[in-house]
Amino acid sequence: MKHDEDPATDSFYDTPLARELADLTARRRALDAIPLEYAGRRRIFTVSNQKGGVGKTTSTVNLAAAFAHMGARVLVVDLDPQGNASTALSIPHNAETPSVYDVLVEERPLSQVVQQSPESPRLFCAPSTIHLAGAEIELVSLVARERRLRTALDKYLSKKGADIDIVLIDCPPSLGLLTINAFTAADEVLIPIQCEYYALEGLSQLMGTVSMIQKHLNPTLTLSTILLTMYDGRTRLSQQVADEVRAHFPNQVLTTVIPRSVRISEAPSFGQTVIAYDGQSVGAVAYREAAVEIVRRDHRADSADVDAEGSAPDRDAEERDE
Repeated sequence: MKHDEDPATDSFYDTPLARELADLTARRRALDAIPLEYAGRRRIFTVSNQKGGVGKTTSTVNLAAAFAHMGARVLVVDLDPQGNASTALSIPHNAETPSVYDVLVEERPLSQVVQQSPESPRLFCAPSTIHLAGAEIELVSLVARERRLRTALDKYLSKKGADIDIVLIDCPPSLGLLTINAFTAADEVLIPIQCEYYALEGLSQLMGTVSMIQKHLNPTLTLSTILLTMYDGRTRLSQQVADEVRAHFPNQVLTTVIPRSVRISEAPSFGQTVIAYDGQSVGAVAYREAAVEIVRRDHRADSADVDAEGSAPDRDAEERDE
């Protein structure tokens, strides 16, 4: 043995922890090599799952921050009355703040409620307030109640200077008029799925909802992305759930999985996404990788649709027909 060799040190570099750290370092370098410029088409996602606690809002804000980090101008529409997405992006959303409620019920222009997040000059949010909790009841009697968000969003995006590349709509964990508005306004559905057994039951319910929206309200809607969250590689259950979801949706499930992470859980308490809170953490790296994968995928060719066939229809063409 050479004098400068240390058996203890050599054994450390051959441990699972060392291999994990080396892998994380390689992933960071790969991300750093990606040009910080977004050149894709404009995309509108509804981030939804009728089951709560699957990382829906967490995924919305962290993907939004990751897209902004890539150079995209991103708008988050917070449709959840709890306002957690607004909190995570450090957007004021007290009862007096102009919000999505005013857009849906009072027909206020979306441009009057959108705020820039202090986290990035390319990250914007239309906040939720407590008033949104009563919007479900108030929308019932309004004209075109299912299309009010789409109308407001189309007007906002068509204005000169809006210049938004990606819209992420964060839904409440229920099927009501708020969620229906989100589905009607979007072109793509992004479903976060917790790697646990009950998540599979929620997925089948959501498929029925997407099919109904396609048939009656928004034929352009496609299920384009499924993101596995809270993945624990130490458990057989996480791998079984991941394998089963991939077997049913091979073209929609991202290769990237979001691990259980203390940093991801801590970030919202500081009014930040995990990208800003600890951009070198495994959770931040995973969300950045997921955003890169979403951008690189060819959704027009490979997107799933529950009942429709062929590529996603042209949204602008549909508007002209109407």
